[in-house]
Amino acid sequence: MVFKVGDSAVYPAHGVAVVKRIEEMEVGGMKKTFYVLQVVENQMTIRVPTDNAQSVGLRAIISTDDVNNVYKILKMRNVKIDQTTWNRRYREYMEKIKTGSVFEIAEVLRNLFLLRHSKDLSFGERKMLDQAKHLLVKEISLAKKTKEEVIEQEIQTIFAS
Repeated sequence: MVFKVGDSAVYPAHGVAVVKRIEEMEVGGMKKTFYVLQVVENQMTIRVPTDNAQSVGLRAIISTDDVNNVYKILKMRNVKIDQTTWNRRYREYMEKIKTGSVFEIAEVLRNLFLLRHSKDLSFGERKMLDQAKHLLVKEISLAKKTKEEVIEQEIQTIFAS
């Protein structure tokens, strides 16, 4: 995937970022080209070598078809929730979030939401639930060209049913 200045992209675990510049730098005596990304959420700047972008998980915003698949994942209720200790679950879910896959993040959000109805979530799990929801809302709002508040309401509606 080749990005241009101004494109939105998703950087794993950080969420949506905008390509601000494409610049060359000398690294180890070799010229390398970098995407200079600014994370939308916190304005953090990240440099990603263009030839390494795919391997670090940098990807385009999902399509509207993918949004429908995310909503299908969120609506699934007949799933086996890991009943192990909270810290093991936390590590497993954090690995899913770090992949940057919107489908893995949707699974984490759904599972934590379902788990919340049967037991109290740990502080870390509550933060992770918020992080997963936030990552999904940002990306889906861009994919659907809709306000984040509307997407948040759609997700709330899914979990209310």
